[in-house]
Parts: sequence; structure tokens; C-alpha cells
Amino acid sequence: MRASRSISARAMGPEGAREIARSLPEEVAVAVTCNGSTQAVMMCTPADLEDFARGFALTEAYATPEQIAQIELVELPQGIEARLWIADEAAAALGARRRMMLGPVGCGLCGIDSLEQAMRALPRLACTLRLDWAEATEAVEALRAHQPLHDLTHAVHAAGFFVPGQGIVCAREDVGRHNALDKLIGALLKAGIDPASGAIVMTSRVSVELVQKAVVAGCGVLLAVSAPTAQALRMAEAAGLSVAGFARGGRIEIFTHPERILGGNVDVA
Repeated sequence: MRASRSISARAMGPEGAREIARSLPEEVAVAVTCNGSTQAVMMCTPADLEDFARGFALTEAYATPEQIAQIELVELPQGIEARLWIADEAAAALGARRRMMLGPVGCGLCGIDSLEQAMRALPRLACTLRLDWAEATEAVEALRAHQPLHDLTHAVHAAGFFVPGQGIVCAREDVGRHNALDKLIGALLKAGIDPASGAIVMTSRVSVELVQKAVVAGCGVLLAVSAPTAQALRMAEAAGLSVAGFARGGRIEIFTHPERILGGNVDVA
């Protein structure tokens, strides 16, 4: 299935009306199944779905990479099934988790249906990564060169992985910012790249689910072009995640654990 489609539209303005062709991203329902049981259904851009399934399984605590025996993508009339075949112990834990659900699965946070799961406790990161502040701002700018679908459609988010001295080594795009991050994490796992060796770079705001996914993956620095939410920062502070936002025009604002982004003199107003 293609990631974008050309659509006809009528453009209207002071100069009159004209017929144009516009490339728009596709959005498809992707059901993530584990050993034949559906765990969640997400709306995704139909590209890099194997990476998405691998990353989603890790960040949503379905299975670790070594517990995944096989990933199969199956196109159906209604969408795509990302079928994961996982180890028995992971499947048993997942089955017990589902049996604890009292009602139907919600769609707010990737199939999570309880406050405890939504605000799950995160491990504390032990991160030794250090970035120069100029590197941090350049990382966000560098991601622009790795967004072919955005250049075509102007309608998708991107997640990139920046390694000091190497630049952006991997990037993924999707209509959903959390999907883009899951795809990126899955791609890093497949390539054997340690998420602790660099920084995640996002084209979006920083919300709770992005903090959760970055921490579970083991990455200690999250850089974004836009703002974080207050709750995301509380969670990041407790987990030891450095969050920086508003990275534009050679400037950046560091909100949590600023010791990992070095340089400049602190001016206290």
C-alpha cells in the first residue's frame, strides 16, 4: 500500500479558481496482534510498519525484541494486520493484563483503558550522553532533510535519531507523532543501534506518551521543535529524561536535566 496518493482539488483565491493535484498521506487502520489476539488498532501511515510493530511492542510492554519470533504484515480489505508471534512467557503476561480489563479497549492511549496504565511508572534512566547546545539545535534542523513524505504532503510528523559526530542516522514519518516514534524505535532495534547513544528528535510537541516511549526505549535526550506539556515534564524529570523544545533559529529551551546539553552562560533573570 502506498504512503501517499495524488488527489484533485480546486484552489481558489483573489486570482480566481484553478484545478490542482495535491499529494496527501494515506491513513490506514493497523491492528497489532500477538499470537493471534488483537491488542490495539492504530491509524498509521502505511510505510515502515514492521518497524512500527517492533517499536510499538516494546514501548507498550507487549514484548521485548528478543521475545519476538516473527512479524507478518497482512493486507485486508479493512486495513492491515501487523501480526507478531511472541514468546510464550510474553504472551502469558499479555493475556493476564487483558483479563484484568473491565471494559472495552479505549483508543485514547494505544489501547490503554485504566488511569494506572496511562500514568505507568517508568524506569530511571542512567544516561551518559552529552550534547553541545549547538548540536541540539542543529539536530532539529537536520531532521528536515529526512522528511520526504512531509515534503510531498505537508501533513505528517517525523522522528529522527541524532548521534553526535554522525548527525541523523535514522528517521521515520507518520501521520501520528507517536507512530513515527514507534517506527523509529523499531528501526533502531532492527539495526542494532543503542537508543542511549544519541537523542530522539521530534517535529511535534512533547506529550506524555512520547516521554514514556523514549524512556522505555532507553534514550536519555528528547529534542522537539515545539513545546512540551507540563505533565510530560513532570514525568521526564522523575525518569531522568532530558527534554528540550522550541528548537528553532539556532535557539533551544531545556526543561529537564539540562546537564546533558552543554554550553553557554546561564543568565538568571
